[in-house]
Amino acid sequence: MATDRMIAHVVGVEDLTVIRNLETAFEEETKTSTSYKAYAARADEEGFPGLASLFRATALAEQIHAGNHARVLRHMGGTPAIDAPKLRIDGTLENLKTALVDQKFEVDYLYPAFLTTAVPLFDSTAIRSFHWALEADKSHVRLYEDVIARVQTGGTPGWEYEKHAFFVCGLCGYAAEHPEGENCPGCNYLWEKFEAIM
Repeated sequence: MATDRMIAHVVGVEDLTVIRNLETAFEEETKTSTSYKAYAARADEEGFPGLASLFRATALAEQIHAGNHARVLRHMGGTPAIDAPKLRIDGTLENLKTALVDQKFEVDYLYPAFLTTAVPLFDSTAIRSFHWALEADKSHVRLYEDVIARVQTGGTPGWEYEKHAFFVCGLCGYAAEHPEGENCPGCNYLWEKFEAIM
């Protein structure tokens, strides 16, 4: 508590809120990345190599978000830290639904709220980090929704049952099933710089 008051005196109360939001975002993204890596291992065990690739791709994306938040946090005088997450690993289809809920929470609530705090301060580094994570998480929601809908309706089996590459932007974490253009829709990074994840 005294440390919070001391930091607030040095950086200002508004900046302290952005620092706390960055700490929360860093922690959430790190925990999510760890969970998705475990989900990938479970999907491989259960014979869903394509879903394992999707989980690995989104795990990398969440790790990229955490790294972006950590850089901004250090720049603002904060310290990225996290407790070891307690993982709950279910079957692959349940893990897909959990991942979708996680990503929708970040898209619908977490990042819009954090942007609302950062924008009035004109803190471009925090705004960029939050915005990139938000846009990338929208791509994750689309991927999860598409595969869940196909699996639940018993549609024609797709990539979930075979090895499949996903493409992840190394700058913002945007993920896609196929190349979508010359530049990343989330941050305008060159598509040729995307990493293919199997």
